[in-house]
Amino acid sequence: MRSFTYPAILARDSKAGGFTITFRDLPEAITQADDIPEAMLQGADCIEEAIAGRIKLEESIPEPSRVRKGELLISVPALMASKAAIYLAMKEAGISKSELAKRLKCDEKEIRRLLDPRHKSKIERIEAALEVLGKHLVVGYRAA
Repeated sequence: MRSFTYPAILARDSKAGGFTITFRDLPEAITQADDIPEAMLQGADCIEEAIAGRIKLEESIPEPSRVRKGELLISVPALMASKAAIYLAMKEAGISKSELAKRLKCDEKEIRRLLDPRHKSKIERIEAALEVLGKHLVVGYRAA
């Protein structure tokens, strides 16, 4: 099962105050926050943008590393994680957007919207796309 929860490194910023947040697995993802609760929110937004950028540029999305002592786990927001799952399943299967559209019996525009991080896709269509790719969406939760 693939997860989209990444370990974050919080470094206290002695000059500006607060924290700088970075991710070993997504080096382009760097943000700042004043405190831990804000770091969780800013970190989630930051990795969401990093994943969206990788999808747009058709780059790989790394598996999350194991968390190390002193790191926090931050999850990609659910909708973006679902879109990333479709993207990865398509790459794994070697299937184009037009081929996925044929399998779903829809227009290719719908597939582009399913992969568009700014489009509010319906979970039912995401599940359907994953099903035709031989995958199943799993939703879970953990303590905050």
